[in-house]
Amino acid sequence: MLKATLKSVLSRKLRLVLSGLSVVLGVMFVSGSFVLTDTLDRSFKDLFANVYSDVDVQVALKPKVTSEDPDTGAGGGTLTTADLAAVRSVEGVKSATGDVTGSARPIGEDGKVLTTSGAPRLGTAWQDGGQEQFREGRPPQRDGEVAISAYLAKTGGFQVGEQMSVITLEPKKSFTVTGVFGYPGNRDSLGGELLTAFTEPVAQQLLLGQPGAYTGITARGADGVADDVLRQRIQQRLGDEFQVKTGEQLAKDQSDAIAEGLSFFNYVLLGFAGIALFVGIFIILNTFSIIVAQRTRELALLRAMGASRKQMVGSVVIEAVVIGLIAAVVGLGAGIGVGALLATLFSSLGGGMQLAGISVPPSAVISAFAVGIVVTVLAAVLPALRASRIAPVAAMREAATPDRPLTKLTIAGAAVAAAGGGLLWYGFTTTSLVLIMAGLLLAFVGVALLTPLVSRPVVSVIGKLLAWSMPGTLGRRNSARNPRRTAITAAALMVGIALITGVSVILTSATTSITKVAENQVKSDLIISGESQGPGGAATFAPQRLDDVSRMSDVESAFGWYSDGIMVDGRQKYAIAVTDLPVLQKQFGITATSGGFADLQAGQIGVDEGDATALNLQQGSTVTVQTAKGEPATYTVALVYAKSTVLANAFLLPEAVAKDFRVEQISNAFVQVTAGADVAEVKKRVEPMFADDPEITVQDRSGFVRQQASQLDTVLMMIQILLALAILIAVLGVINTLALSVIERTRELGLLRAIGMRRAQVMRMITVESVVISVFGALLGLVVGTAIGVVAVKALKDEGFSELGIPWAQLGSYLLIAAVVGVVAAILPAIRAARLNVLQAISYE
Repeated sequence: MLKATLKSVLSRKLRLVLSGLSVVLGVMFVSGSFVLTDTLDRSFKDLFANVYSDVDVQVALKPKVTSEDPDTGAGGGTLTTADLAAVRSVEGVKSATGDVTGSARPIGEDGKVLTTSGAPRLGTAWQDGGQEQFREGRPPQRDGEVAISAYLAKTGGFQVGEQMSVITLEPKKSFTVTGVFGYPGNRDSLGGELLTAFTEPVAQQLLLGQPGAYTGITARGADGVADDVLRQRIQQRLGDEFQVKTGEQLAKDQSDAIAEGLSFFNYVLLGFAGIALFVGIFIILNTFSIIVAQRTRELALLRAMGASRKQMVGSVVIEAVVIGLIAAVVGLGAGIGVGALLATLFSSLGGGMQLAGISVPPSAVISAFAVGIVVTVLAAVLPALRASRIAPVAAMREAATPDRPLTKLTIAGAAVAAAGGGLLWYGFTTTSLVLIMAGLLLAFVGVALLTPLVSRPVVSVIGKLLAWSMPGTLGRRNSARNPRRTAITAAALMVGIALITGVSVILTSATTSITKVAENQVKSDLIISGESQGPGGAATFAPQRLDDVSRMSDVESAFGWYSDGIMVDGRQKYAIAVTDLPVLQKQFGITATSGGFADLQAGQIGVDEGDATALNLQQGSTVTVQTAKGEPATYTVALVYAKSTVLANAFLLPEAVAKDFRVEQISNAFVQVTAGADVAEVKKRVEPMFADDPEITVQDRSGFVRQQASQLDTVLMMIQILLALAILIAVLGVINTLALSVIERTRELGLLRAIGMRRAQVMRMITVESVVISVFGALLGLVVGTAIGVVAVKALKDEGFSELGIPWAQLGSYLLIAAVVGVVAAILPAIRAARLNVLQAISYE
């Protein structure tokens, strides 16, 4: 029996390739994800080991407010020259230098701020004795000079002797480039960062806003003094307010932080791999259903010769194991190649970061074979069980499989789909990713089970649009005569289209909600804000500029806010210090549920009603607030305001508190012009005031909304690219189904050719069948995806999704793409059908 099964598999090589291809793609994505993240993880560990190779002990103030922003300056406050002297006085310290690091954004030749692919843009105070190796020029020696990394020089096209403009805490300033440096190993950067080195006094003023300040202190021990011993001595000398770590500890902390970020990245990739495999299950299930139908006579003859039902099941399962094993090996090889390619791409985008050698972690191998074999076998179980029920008498006649009633399938599908919808709603409400994924899985399975019920009538309607000729009519009838097969093939395409449609509905609703909020709540005519330029978030500007805008003619009112993270009773929250609270209330139309919108006095705080309920606060309650640079202070709740999308759950603080924020500069400002004044004309007069800071933009309301919405468009594009894999696998499913269907209908096609059907007509018939299946799958996806999007938007109503938006144009384009996919998918099966030898086809068994 085993020999017969293996011969059956190997005698149908085309069927073997088609059924294994979808599994290969899924395995490739899974194993490639593990190869990529393992390579990057080891690369970052090597990187940080090199970064801190010259550091024995480093000292910093303990951060008072946690922050994940790598582009900010002194997160936990600054050290002083007295702290530096204290470190130098510790027994065993050979030398100690003060470090100055902060955000410095270089401006390119086009006048725009240079961006990165995620690495920070840093400024530092030049220190001799580091890893830097000059390739040209010399270190900065005067206030107007800087040295830059080789990666920054290449990115911005800067050369020694040229002028370069940099934005720091102060507006754009120009410096002369005196040198370009690299790192050991001929590296242009350590990790893709853009690094500008100033003299120490200039760095302290521009990056920290105060002379004589340091972000950290690097100490080197005398010969024979262990790093841990030196760390303990410095810690005892400085006290618990300071964070003292060895270079080895710092490298491990950084590596662990990167590993955590990579794990999330890996989860995303594995999520899309799971989607690809889920789609692949439909294809494998359909493939084995067709294979079993084609082998009905063969299996029945084996039963007549004495084979048991158990051997029938074993026959199909063995075939699945062979296909899964081959697909796992091929997919693992492809995954290693894809992982290496993506790692190289990541390195080039990250400034040429040196990669550790490509290796294959055990997780990649285990997952490849587990996924490849298990998924294939699971998808083949149901057809195998059906094969076992074939009676021996079937060998005496044409083994046609009669249609089975759809009642049980429909009831099961409705129950599963309802459960999936409920989980989705609850998952979006509680923002639980696990529940959302479980709900999606159940919803898709439920819809797939319901699909055969609607397959025949819907396919018939779609087919009538294409049945303008005899081949078209036959194609329509072919796609409708086996509802289960058509349903499974269409369901594979449905998953990808549904996910893209759901995301499109959610993002369109977000854009519509932003627009509605801007129209109904914000009465500001001009918004002054910093564009998001990668790490570090939006840029800021000096408060004096807002004062200048407020004094302009035709400006009725203006206010701004400083923003930062704070700790409220030990919880991390977002806060804004508002320059004029009554003007904010007037321009935003926010209502107070208790208290009033008078300017907050020292020791007073405002809170939105959502946080008030969560923290059990009311007017007169007290909370302990910790800012980034200040000391813990007790605040009294003076205002509880109605939930507002514009303020996004912000705690309101007096303007004076901004001095204790990380950056004492305004992040957003809002201007209302006088009645009858020309907004465009006022905008033209305001813009020159920010000419020396290209990160700051002055926009009217519609321009600001477009800017915010454009960020959502980028998210949609990224998701569409990733989900394209699922659609590609679904296309292979259509090709697979048609190709196997052509083999199954060989005699039928031969008879059609014998009675006069031309080759072109055969190709047209197969093409119509393919287009009908593809459009049916797309329609299913549009309906299911729209339903998912609506559920998400309704469930997220309290998170700012106030309006439902349906992207009709995009949905129409997805349907058109599906029709094109149908035509493309039909090419190879149609050519094969047209080339059949008529006499051999008629005599085909």
